[in-house]
Amino acid sequence: MRRICVFAGSSVGKRSEYQQAARALGEELVARGLGVVYGGASVGLMGVVANTVLAGGGEVIGVLPRGLFRREIAHGHLTELHEVDSMHGRKALMADLADGFVVLPGGFGTFDELFEITTWSQLGLHAKPIGLLNVANYFEPLLALVAHAIREGFIPAFHGGILLHEDNAVALLNAFASYVPPVTPSEWIEPPPQR
Repeated sequence: MRRICVFAGSSVGKRSEYQQAARALGEELVARGLGVVYGGASVGLMGVVANTVLAGGGEVIGVLPRGLFRREIAHGHLTELHEVDSMHGRKALMADLADGFVVLPGGFGTFDELFEITTWSQLGLHAKPIGLLNVANYFEPLLALVAHAIREGFIPAFHGGILLHEDNAVALLNAFASYVPPVTPSEWIEPPPQR
């Protein structure tokens, strides 16, 4: 692994634990020599991660759609900042540049990024680890929803292991190091024979 894509809120949230976890993630990425790919903004938890990695001498690559420069306030001191034409282009480039994905607390944009990259994994478009940094149990309702969807037959049980989750960066990145993608039965991804 060379780079980790970080999906995180453009707000810092209401709990100090969220910023502490973002800083701890940045410090751990620097300690492991891993660069960061992220949304390119200077604000929120994503800004905390970027600033921490930059302060530690690490590589930080941002990806921002042109129309969001004012709203998300582009970070002015990144290793690289890529401008793309759309939100889809942003997610595609971040995925191409990264070897794994860490998700910090966030809102609709973070959820969108998480679900799209998870769907791509489910469809076999990538085999990179995806991990939730479950700070202050933020993702417990989401994990309960995923378990419910598996029980109700909407997510195959063999895809239940796609989302890793830990409450600290060290444990999560250790899980990345030993990650083995779930095996998808061939009949799930191949079209049925013509009759």
